[in-house]
Amino acid sequence: MDISQNSSASAANANGGITQTNDQDESKQNLNHVINSIDKTLGLLHQLHLTVSSFNVASQLPLLQRVNSLVTELDTMQRLADNCNIQVPMEVVNLIDEGKNPDEFNRDVINSCIAKNQITKGKTDQFKGLRRHLLEELDQAFPNEVEAYREIRATSAAVSRIKS
Repeated sequence: MDISQNSSASAANANGGITQTNDQDESKQNLNHVINSIDKTLGLLHQLHLTVSSFNVASQLPLLQRVNSLVTELDTMQRLADNCNIQVPMEVVNLIDEGKNPDEFNRDVINSCIAKNQITKGKTDQFKGLRRHLLEELDQAFPNEVEAYREIRATSAAVSRIKS
């Protein structure tokens, strides 16, 4: 690759990084717009609740205005949400529907990962023990071959370290 191709590749990588950063900033901004819309919708719902709970004939016009504002804000929220690419696991949605804290899902996933990690570590330790035991047995039966094997392993490990 000559110098001009190298600088073009560097510029492409740099621009790709900028594009990705801009996409992340835009995604965060879109998410913030949705969050603000949710907050506004919650405020409108609260106002609507107050209007309905103390309803009389004189409050009919404010009630209709608040219902229209709510519908408009829900429409805005839907349009803003279409620009966000957020995937929520169904388990989290089900927990929320059941009135539970969605943090329980995170806790359960983390605990599951910890348990699987401990199982995998146990298996790894058992295989290391088996390897060590086999080498001891082989060393007693075939000492020259095991010594050659250990030299080959040491050489290949040294070459691997140099390459990386």
